[in-house]
Amino acid sequence: MSETAQKSFELANDVKSLVSLDEVFKYDEERHRKLVATKPWDKDPHYFSEINISALALLKMVMHAKSGGRLEIMGLLLGKITEHKMFVMDSFALPVEGTETRVNAQAAAYEYMTAYIESAKKVGRLENAIGWYHSHPGYGCWLSGIDVSTQMLNQQFQEPFVAIVIDPIRTVSAGKVNLGAFRTYPKGYKPSNQGPSEYQTIPLEKIEDFGIHCKQYYSLDVKYFKSSLDAQLLDLLWNKYWVDTLSSSPLTMNTEYTTLQINDLSHKLEQAEYQNTSTLPPGSKLGAAGTSKEESKLVKSSRDSCKTGIEAVHGLMLQVIKDKLFNQSNTVS
Repeated sequence: MSETAQKSFELANDVKSLVSLDEVFKYDEERHRKLVATKPWDKDPHYFSEINISALALLKMVMHAKSGGRLEIMGLLLGKITEHKMFVMDSFALPVEGTETRVNAQAAAYEYMTAYIESAKKVGRLENAIGWYHSHPGYGCWLSGIDVSTQMLNQQFQEPFVAIVIDPIRTVSAGKVNLGAFRTYPKGYKPSNQGPSEYQTIPLEKIEDFGIHCKQYYSLDVKYFKSSLDAQLLDLLWNKYWVDTLSSSPLTMNTEYTTLQINDLSHKLEQAEYQNTSTLPPGSKLGAAGTSKEESKLVKSSRDSCKTGIEAVHGLMLQVIKDKLFNQSNTVS
């Protein structure tokens, strides 16, 4: 049963096993120094286009984010860089104060960060800090205004650096890790006029913050891998937690989130209807005319409703299947 649950997790998140499992852990210090010395990312803002995350680091980040509930959490990423790629080998949590809308790192967090990295190097982990991660509980993976400022500061003084955002609530709801990796553009840089690479639902109260800053950063292609050591540790973790995984239900765990989604959707529809009505010429009927912007809002609302409905049906199907397997297995027909 635990093996099936583990395989489902790996298939849902497209976790790849490396051909040479431990090759990725070989740290080439000379290669790293050469890249840092030439700084190709200064000439090309899109220099890094892909990030590879170990399955163990992914699991640690998700578990940390889930433990925070509705509060944001924060941690650091350890790894290395190669030409156009970043590799996250490990991650660790930081002792920070989080709220439902932001996370603040105090002096104690920076001291802990320094001590952890120094201790890691003493035991032969030569990877460097290449980024940070934090959670957006229930409102998607993107960078807020505060996140953009923080990431710009990190890229100014700690390059190369990446920002990862995880949504633990949507991860549980969808059954697949909801994660995004981002890097900000340098000040004064104007990217080509292109929209987000993938559509995602943004709560009404967050739309303005998302829209103002969405052109100040870009997303990296995210891939997951596991080494031989990752495979052994994942086996141990799944053997320990498979009962919790089996007994959990997205339908019951995310009741509050689903309610908030429906409430947010109703407000979006009311806003779209009001704006559409207020812009119609005198004597016109609703639906007789409309701008592409208003139609776009309705299309997005339709997508959001479909997403919420599919997740609810998915959770209901899991409940029915578990009920048939475990509660009615001894029922005589």
